[in-house]
Amino acid sequence: MAQQGKTVAVTGASGYVGTKLLERLEQEASLRKLVAFDINSLPLPVHNIAFYRKDVSEPIEDELNDQAVTTLVHLAFNARRGANRREITEIHNENLKTLRSVVASCVIARVTHLIYVSSHTVYGAHSDNPIPIADDAPMRASPDFPYAHDKHQSEILLEEFARAQEDVKVTVLRSCPVLGHSGDSLETQDFFRPWLFGVMNYNPPLQFVYDNDLARVMSIIIQREIPGTFNVAGNGVVHYREMANIIKSKEINLPPFMAYPLVRLFWGLRLQRDLTSTGLDQVRWPILMSTSKLHKATGYRFWHTALDALTAFANSSYLYKEDISP
Repeated sequence: MAQQGKTVAVTGASGYVGTKLLERLEQEASLRKLVAFDINSLPLPVHNIAFYRKDVSEPIEDELNDQAVTTLVHLAFNARRGANRREITEIHNENLKTLRSVVASCVIARVTHLIYVSSHTVYGAHSDNPIPIADDAPMRASPDFPYAHDKHQSEILLEEFARAQEDVKVTVLRSCPVLGHSGDSLETQDFFRPWLFGVMNYNPPLQFVYDNDLARVMSIIIQREIPGTFNVAGNGVVHYREMANIIKSKEINLPPFMAYPLVRLFWGLRLQRDLTSTGLDQVRWPILMSTSKLHKATGYRFWHTALDALTAFANSSYLYKEDISP
């Protein structure tokens, strides 16, 4: 049985997932204390939380030692889309530098459990993807999709760390998009738009996870110290065209022989940076994950379906918030 009285630290704590996780962990009486790191202030009332307004690309072992942290959840990640190759490289280097710094601080401070939230996109959108994709499937993220590529490289770094530091348990959660009534993040802003490109004759199934479900399953993993790599997704799927209808987005459907050259032309002329050839692959080839390993390890059954999560977000004020008058 895992020991009681853990002190849990969360990096990127002011973000969407970080906030939901802290809200959940504050309800867990078995936890001794919570520690939060972020360059921004926390958007929720601070109760039993020691907050450090700090960039975790710099060492944090002193803070971890001072608070006797036993578990660290690493959520700090720059998901911003670079406007050019130089910016993309800078963001990539920043993400890996931050992870290396956090890992090093964990070793020095003798943190015993490190949890990292990755993404389903590490599998890549490919025509030969198995359905569903198991947790032990190879990662095939496209280098042309910087977010997925950075998550992939981060996982490789963590695999090396886990082999070298056997006294530290490492958990990687490959999550599909996280949604709910307060689903405001760079990822949702990038994914949900008033206009969506589609590819004719393709309507892939999509997975979503409700934010509170993700927070609950992370709480279980923290308290039971469950290591390993797990796919995370709510029950059921929502197909691409159904999603467009729910979020009231206009679809632009083109045949593949037109869609790909047009996107490459727009990219080359710098007319738009939001859609790439890899983005078109994602609306053709499904990344449909199996979550049986997660269910078996945690015993958790998700309260909400993918449709629940999407509908909650669609009914929130965060959908197309730039178009909403104050």
